Amino acid sequence: MPELPELQSLRCDLEAVLAENRLSALFQPIASLNDGELFGYEGLIRGPSASFLYSPINLFRSAEALGMLPALDLACRRVIIAAFVAERLPGRLFLNVCPSCVTAPDFQPGVTLEILRSVGLPPQRVVIELTETQPTHDYALLKDALLHYREMGFQIAIDDLGEGFSSLRLWSELKPDFIKIDKYFVQGVASDAQKRQFVRSIQHIALNTATRVIAEGIETPQELDVVRRIGIGFGQGYHIGRPHAHPSRLLSLDLVEQDSAKALNPCAKSAGSLLVEAQTVSPTERGEAVCQLFTRSPQLYALPVVEDNRPVGLLKRHDVLEFFARPFTHELYGNRPCQGLMDAAPLIVETSMSLQELSLLVTAAERRYLADGFIITEHGRYLGMGTGHDLMRAITELQIRAARYANPLTLLPGNVPIQEQIDALLAEGRAFTIAYFDLDHFKPYNDVYGYAKGDAVIQLVSELLLGFADTQHDFVGHIGGDDFVMLFRSADWQARCEALLQEFDRRRVEHFEPADYVAGGYWSPDRRGEQQWHSIVSLSVGVVEVAPSEYNSHHEVAAVAAAAKRCAKRLSGSSLFVERRKAKFPAGDQTPAVKLVG
Repeated sequence: MPELPELQSLRCDLEAVLAENRLSALFQPIASLNDGELFGYEGLIRGPSASFLYSPINLFRSAEALGMLPALDLACRRVIIAAFVAERLPGRLFLNVCPSCVTAPDFQPGVTLEILRSVGLPPQRVVIELTETQPTHDYALLKDALLHYREMGFQIAIDDLGEGFSSLRLWSELKPDFIKIDKYFVQGVASDAQKRQFVRSIQHIALNTATRVIAEGIETPQELDVVRRIGIGFGQGYHIGRPHAHPSRLLSLDLVEQDSAKALNPCAKSAGSLLVEAQTVSPTERGEAVCQLFTRSPQLYALPVVEDNRPVGLLKRHDVLEFFARPFTHELYGNRPCQGLMDAAPLIVETSMSLQELSLLVTAAERRYLADGFIITEHGRYLGMGTGHDLMRAITELQIRAARYANPLTLLPGNVPIQEQIDALLAEGRAFTIAYFDLDHFKPYNDVYGYAKGDAVIQLVSELLLGFADTQHDFVGHIGGDDFVMLFRSADWQARCEALLQEFDRRRVEHFEPADYVAGGYWSPDRRGEQQWHSIVSLSVGVVEVAPSEYNSHHEVAAVAAAAKRCAKRLSGSSLFVERRKAKFPAGDQTPAVKLVG
């Protein structure tokens, strides 16, 4: 059947746009909401100005109707990638791709990678963002296509969660790196309890699936504040930055400084993660009105009493209803202010308080706090409530996870948390310093002195690492055996390492026979039964300073840290080696670049 004249004209226009390369790219910044720094840009496309095809909606709907969507999709990728590189933009590029295009029979694998290679952009800096313009039917085929992208180094994002045809199933099937919440649920979230609950639920699922969430459509400071309090890590919208052909590389977000626990661990949970919206009353509210509120709402267990946006007390359901159940109470006290009925000393905590600190506070305080719940504030201003039930559930989840991955000897975080911590710092674009600690001559010590003594030396190292770490900024992990890692955010990491090595040398005397320690070593038989001299145990540390965007994964960071450690172990005694070269180097033997002996 021949096309209608309107479609024929539209086809000619679209073919001309593609043939003459009359598409242009815009870039909208995506911010890290932990520190307000730039994380990357979403690449957007526009058709010819003053044309019906200028609007991306018209452009893509026309291409879909004419069967030209794959050609348009590929042309958009070429234009956006070329403009991103020409602008020399930092961070990641979020590149929109239609799922139907990557599952089409004529789809050509590797085309996007070839485009990137031609302009010198590594795939590790590109996030393939799936945009749903039509239903996805073949999930297996789409999953295979995206696995191919992942194998090449790309990350995957699902766009407009909550708006598309099947985005929740896509999330389950594809296990993306990023989820973008549709702007409908973000705009107005500050005043809409249902939207807040939706966003909070998405964040909860994301935490359990290791997915990072991007809130789209942030247009006001209030919306930004709410999504940050919920724990969303990334944001996009007009309040952060508008789409522009030449976007700014610096953001000017007014963010309150995150708490110390958050600085230590970007994935850490705080009291704010337990936030529940709760109705409030004024201290001058009539007692009768409060009684009626509890009577009409069986699920209401407590009412915060708030004055000038600051909590002054807590009205508890059981106490209020029991009080008004007495004879003549309604007549005598019904018109009096409710402040006479409230608990004037409820538990009030800041949203930034870590769950561990909150748990200790609740369990050390009166038992009623666990049953009554607690009021959550930010800089003293009321935010909402938290329940003891939610706190215990969250703490239990954290304890189970910690026990699962902790080293059984030192109880320090093991390989999985270490890897997650490194990847989180890399993803956030944070500079940090990795220090790889390893005991020298430890195996013969274990053989001669026994495993109990060996375990004691390992525990000594663990104690020293924790003692010399800045608990507000640094992370300590136990890889296994006599290998440890510290991820420093504190600026004085070198002084800490040197002091730690000196303290180890001072305290190791406790773990040797006096004669062996004075001699500086001991003789023991090797595998062939021949006597061999072994020096006393020392501690070596290899250090690498990691700049933002310098490495792509914990695997690369681990490789350079291990090479630095080997350089340190070549030096005699307890020693510190700092790798000063900027270029990555293979995990083989290296010539020391810097020698600093502790």
